[in-house]
Amino acid sequence: MPAESHSFLGVDFGTSGCRGVLIDAQGAILAEQALPLPPSRGDGAVSEQDPQAWWQALQTLIPALLQQIPAYQLRAIALDGTSGTVLLADDQGRPLGPALMYDDRRASDEAALLARLAPLDSAAHGAGSGLSKLLWLLKHRPPAPPFRVHSQADWLSGMLSGDFGLCDSNNALKLGYDPIGHGWPTWLDALLPDPCLPKVYEPGSHIGRLQASLAQDWGIANEVAIIAGTTDSTAAVIASGASEPGEAITSLGSTLVMKVISEQPIFAPEFGVYSQPYRGRWLVGGGSNSGGAVLRHYFSDVQMAAMTPLLQPEQSTGLNYLPLLQPGERFPVNDPELAPRLSPRPNEELRFFQGMLEGMAAIEAQAYQRLAELGTPWPSRVISIGGGASNPAWCRIREQALGVPVSVAAQQQAAYGAALLAHSV
Repeated sequence: MPAESHSFLGVDFGTSGCRGVLIDAQGAILAEQALPLPPSRGDGAVSEQDPQAWWQALQTLIPALLQQIPAYQLRAIALDGTSGTVLLADDQGRPLGPALMYDDRRASDEAALLARLAPLDSAAHGAGSGLSKLLWLLKHRPPAPPFRVHSQADWLSGMLSGDFGLCDSNNALKLGYDPIGHGWPTWLDALLPDPCLPKVYEPGSHIGRLQASLAQDWGIANEVAIIAGTTDSTAAVIASGASEPGEAITSLGSTLVMKVISEQPIFAPEFGVYSQPYRGRWLVGGGSNSGGAVLRHYFSDVQMAAMTPLLQPEQSTGLNYLPLLQPGERFPVNDPELAPRLSPRPNEELRFFQGMLEGMAAIEAQAYQRLAELGTPWPSRVISIGGGASNPAWCRIREQALGVPVSVAAQQQAAYGAALLAHSV
């Protein structure tokens, strides 16, 4: 079969849904499909999901996509998932309980322990890290050996290939993986039972083949490669096409993620800053707890769509909000007790909406200021990705706060970035 007729599948798993994108050998989109996921369970600091719900969604999503192309064209699959989400499974990949999601905040004692033990340049600091959550699970829900720790993306990749215990280096970072030394550091030995940590591959590496039973069920006669994926935010950066030092990418999704391409890595856990290898350079940045989830707490999508044309970016509300759903922030301030600031609330809903957008723009500007102080280039431009990128008034508010051009990526779906990784075989 000619290479130009091959197709490559990327699947993005977020907090509230999953999306698949099929592309051809030239990168053109052939088919797309999205499915909702059950909301996270828990109140306050608790945020859990059933990993079997992810798997059920993936088993629905892939056949639905394959109905839109000849199944024999599919050559490779890559997945991305939420960074810092962890679950425990036995050696056959069977989950040993619910997954702790990226925004689960129960591991504060474990984070305090890591603050004393982990090197400053480790991405495992903070209650939101995968390692803090793993230590919490080992203490509060101790599993019977043998078991392994998984990220969202690598567990689902294992379900596709039948080969568990493999992970990409981006998802491994918050478990304590050393991206400079390319291995698990020795300081983890005293904390974790061996061998619960996965073998690590670079994103885009060939790590297995689709199980024959799944291929048969889905009508695929040829071999399909399973490719090491990445985190959801990094997949979205790959989709954007950003590649030069100084180019910055802001993901305007349920949360805000700000990253700059840098020649050198920077690790500053006291500010929630970490670095990921990215195409021979580094993505330096972090994620805020502010974002679209806060907006959706107060407004429906219909309400926001109706108010957006009425926004007045040139006239600041002066409300000086810090839009958080609950206490706790990761970046540009790393403070688990930081309180939201959403008062006074005006009677006009439009002004309240614009005040929250201005508050998020202020967080974004503070984030890039923090990164510049730590040694990254000041952004030459900011590429916007995620659902909020389509709001032109918000982009103008952000442009004024940042003082640099703000544009929308032509391709901004994390699933498209995962498909490009699949295409790397």
